[in-house]
Amino acid sequence: MRISNYYVTALACVAPSVHGFTTIAPRTSSRILLLPIRNNPLPIISSRHFASSTGGDNTSSSSSAAADLVVKNDTSSLGGEQPQRNTTDTSSSVLDQNTTTMTDPNGSGDQLVVAQKKKEASSVIPPLPETLDASGLLSLDPTVVDIVQVPTKNHTDTANGQASRPSSLEAMMKGLPFVSMFRGSANYIANHRNTLAVYHIPGGLLDLPDPTVFRDLTNDIALTWLLGMKIVLVVGCRRQIEKRIPKRTRFFGIPVTDAETLRVVKEEAGYVRFEVERQLARSLRMQGGNNDNNTGAKSDHVDGNVVSGNFYSAQPFGVLDGIDYKYTGFVRKVEVEKIRQLHAGRDICLLTTLGVSPSGEVFNVNSEALAATVAGALDASKVIYFTEQEMELRHKVHGNKIQNLRLSDARNLMKHNDVTIHKRGFVTVGERSDELLPETDMLIKIGWATMALEQGVKRAHIISPKFGAVLQELYTRDGSGALISRDLYEGIRRANVNDVSNIYDLIYPLIKMGTLVDRPKAVLEKDVDSYYVFTRDELIVACGQLKIFEGEVKRYAEIGCLVVNQEYRARGRGDAMLGYLERLCFLNGATTVFVLSTQTMEWFVERGFTQVTVDKLPPSRQATYNHKRASQIYMKDINSSRDLDQSELWWNR
Repeated sequence: MRISNYYVTALACVAPSVHGFTTIAPRTSSRILLLPIRNNPLPIISSRHFASSTGGDNTSSSSSAAADLVVKNDTSSLGGEQPQRNTTDTSSSVLDQNTTTMTDPNGSGDQLVVAQKKKEASSVIPPLPETLDASGLLSLDPTVVDIVQVPTKNHTDTANGQASRPSSLEAMMKGLPFVSMFRGSANYIANHRNTLAVYHIPGGLLDLPDPTVFRDLTNDIALTWLLGMKIVLVVGCRRQIEKRIPKRTRFFGIPVTDAETLRVVKEEAGYVRFEVERQLARSLRMQGGNNDNNTGAKSDHVDGNVVSGNFYSAQPFGVLDGIDYKYTGFVRKVEVEKIRQLHAGRDICLLTTLGVSPSGEVFNVNSEALAATVAGALDASKVIYFTEQEMELRHKVHGNKIQNLRLSDARNLMKHNDVTIHKRGFVTVGERSDELLPETDMLIKIGWATMALEQGVKRAHIISPKFGAVLQELYTRDGSGALISRDLYEGIRRANVNDVSNIYDLIYPLIKMGTLVDRPKAVLEKDVDSYYVFTRDELIVACGQLKIFEGEVKRYAEIGCLVVNQEYRARGRGDAMLGYLERLCFLNGATTVFVLSTQTMEWFVERGFTQVTVDKLPPSRQATYNHKRASQIYMKDINSSRDLDQSELWWNR
């Protein structure tokens, strides 16, 4: 007898740490029917492929052997030699009573687990790209990214000239209760405390028609300081210089700074410096950061001040291609220890574009490049660039706002738009080097963000200057701007048949101890498309399996066989593997992820999973759930890519 379009295999299972290996995934011996979509990295299991039960539990040796059988695609019979199973082994599986069985017509007498193919077509999730590396599966096509300028809302009431912004009471009354907001922000507050952030403020924000925009921005920055962040401010003055010198000489996008221009730069840099100091001093006092204790009582409160000085040195561009750039320079060295001493005293460090060389010469430095360089030198947790206009990244096809980019995506976007960032502190944008449109400015900031990430900064944010945008981006799940992060999943790829032996070697110690159900290499080879591996120096140090289920209403995904070599524990390998698989789930339309576990429940609870009952599983998975093993079930909903960004924030600190 031949059964078309199906094969049967054993589900992966997991267990706790044994003999040098860590298991961080569900332990289960339930069986599952897989559609043989060899080119789809995520096998799809539909409840419509399962028929109703015909009897009770199948506990015989024959049924156990049949469950390990591999039915080849389309033309393979159900005969052949079966793996020997010990029916008294506690790791052997017991099929659920809701499983259809039939007698092998070849005469073996075995009860075979089969699925009746129904005539109606089941919906199929589109296959993912064929690339085997992590970058290829998660990459964003740069041709679908559009940079959109959002109409700026008028912050000022034209009737009375007063700033019109939502009050905290109004926000609470409109679906943002204080208790819920505060609880939702608590984890972010704890995570950002004692981390270092470099803010880049373009000079254009100081001279906007609405003065409340910059005032509110400094208030929010002061609040992040009050919540425990260490802050470096880099303020530019390009807009102020352009007003005084509209036709500034440039070559290849690099401005030439002669003696007269340098004098203007000094004046404007001094202006923006004192404006920022003035506003921040007021904001710190409002937030309690400069609270004068006039009562005479002793206080443990540490005042915060804004301190500026020669915290970096510069050097000249010199002569390039016959062009003398005179007083245009780039960063030579960042005085890291001096800045850290300021932070130890709870002070805020303020830097301008004027850098001094060891010989005493003053040079004009690109402020965006300065922010990226300082952030890298200080090993900052994040660098934050503000745009002068309210800008967004949008998907050209479905119009959704793009709020997160991986470093590789940002690089591809730069290449697609012909943007080149030079480490000496200048940028070229195709043929438009002398023109700075809002869209171009957004691309340039993405470029400098990539430079910061390449120098070791963990995350970069590009935020529009709208009311409360900083707080929303840093302390809420939804965010407000664009987040760019390093490729945390580098080294993860889809497994192939050449990895079967190494995967088996990784999980064999657990199989030998009886904590994992034995799965022959033949089964691993047939199921290899659902496995993913984490490699270091061509050694597989972790693996995981992912299966997609199609429920009646939504799609589900099960993560299993998540095993990490003990030598690589406490290095984030398990978290990275879980995060990568969750991103694949979301990419493939499965917004509910579940795991089964008997030993590692707490690990999943710490990562946002909650325990549920069997009836919450998709019907096809309920049919194969092993009630005798009674594995606990944990589920997690993924509502947006920002949920995944939030998870990464906790473990990639």
